[in-house]
Amino acid sequence: MKNFKILVFAVLLCVSSMSYAAKVDTLQVASTAMSKTYKAAVVLPNSYAKSKSAFPVMYLLHGAYGHFGDWLKNTPNKKLVQNLSDQYNIIIVMPEGETFSFYLDSPVNKGSQFETFITQEVIQKVDKTYRTISNRNGRVITGLSMGGHGALYLSAKHPDLFCAAGSMSGAVDMSTMLNRESSAQVVKLMQPVFGDKSDNSEMYAQYAVMGMLDKIKANKLPLIIDCGVDDFLIEPNRELHRRLVYNKVDHDYTERPGAHTWDYWENSLPFHVLFFNKILLKNQQVVKKS
Repeated sequence: MKNFKILVFAVLLCVSSMSYAAKVDTLQVASTAMSKTYKAAVVLPNSYAKSKSAFPVMYLLHGAYGHFGDWLKNTPNKKLVQNLSDQYNIIIVMPEGETFSFYLDSPVNKGSQFETFITQEVIQKVDKTYRTISNRNGRVITGLSMGGHGALYLSAKHPDLFCAAGSMSGAVDMSTMLNRESSAQVVKLMQPVFGDKSDNSEMYAQYAVMGMLDKIKANKLPLIIDCGVDDFLIEPNRELHRRLVYNKVDHDYTERPGAHTWDYWENSLPFHVLFFNKILLKNQQVVKKS
């Protein structure tokens, strides 16, 4: 009888925990710019259903070769994003960025306009669908690898949309990809973005975060940047850090043990959310726990 009571208690505890977990939605986002409809994963903290308040939003971008669901299925802890959403009372949006868009508006392909998609169509859809703080003071952005580039690139070009940005293992100098053994594959994958100039390093430089120091300095957005010491992108990230320091741009920069892996990004993401939470608190926009 005693063991049965313990079992019942354990089951009730489990059910109770599940009922208070963050909710995951799949949002359909129509893109007028690309004449397509893409999906975005949206994690709502448990407190969202019990509140009438507006919530801050973190946009979390995936990397190359990936899709919108990566952050929910590829981290070793499959509840990482949900747990962070609950812990910090923040809506987390993971939009589609296709395998090699780099979150740019392609100069040659109207079917690859992901800067417009994220900054105009996704944000607008999210703000219309959910109770969000629909101004820059309640909106932040970060991502991994290609998504790290995307977060820094989009925030540099659109400081009116975000109050802070981050990058994990960011491809901050895209021409680095052309120096790897798989460069021929990279050129092929980038053709929908740069067309016949996909093997031209000067074309990559025009869109690289590395060359956006003037915009980044002028915007004065709080930045958090990190990279693993064994990551093939560590040197471009170190160079970006050096240039930010030289230009007296305040930023949080960290190198940690690790490579270009989900183990590394699972460890990195909580630091980004903590960093953003402090800024959102300063903006007095974070929803307080009841």
